[in-house]
Amino acid sequence: MILFHGSPQIVEEPRILVPERTLDYGVGFYTTTSEKQAHDWALRRAAQQGCGFVNLYEFDETAAAELKRLDFPQPPGEEWVDFVYANRNQRGFTHDNDLIYGPVANDRVYAAFALFEQGLLSKQELITELKTYKLIDQMVFHTQVALKCIKFLEAKEVRP
Repeated sequence: MILFHGSPQIVEEPRILVPERTLDYGVGFYTTTSEKQAHDWALRRAAQQGCGFVNLYEFDETAAAELKRLDFPQPPGEEWVDFVYANRNQRGFTHDNDLIYGPVANDRVYAAFALFEQGLLSKQELITELKTYKLIDQMVFHTQVALKCIKFLEAKEVRP
């Protein structure tokens, strides 16, 4: 399987970095199977430079079979909502997964999720809303062992 990572730079050796903001699945190296999503991420994060990079990786599913993995279904349900909420709102929240696969909270999902966080939508109303969206996926590597399951192939420069 080919995975993509959008970045302001070429990332031949992925690392797990602590982000400046809270993310859906916590600390990790974020990838997707959608080249368009990675393209959009690269441009958003590299706006000041005028260009970014879509990094391509080969994912070794056989090696990953040995990892502790959490997979969220499409469309996302209660477990996904609880997990994303914990990552965004519970200071010091951690988990012991090597790898997590599931939907990306895009801009529309962020808006609906914000309404849930503010108490304006119930969890069930949020889940019902999420069922109407076509969501892109993300695969997040949380440990050094997990990162050994991907191999850098190439990087493509992208511009607006």
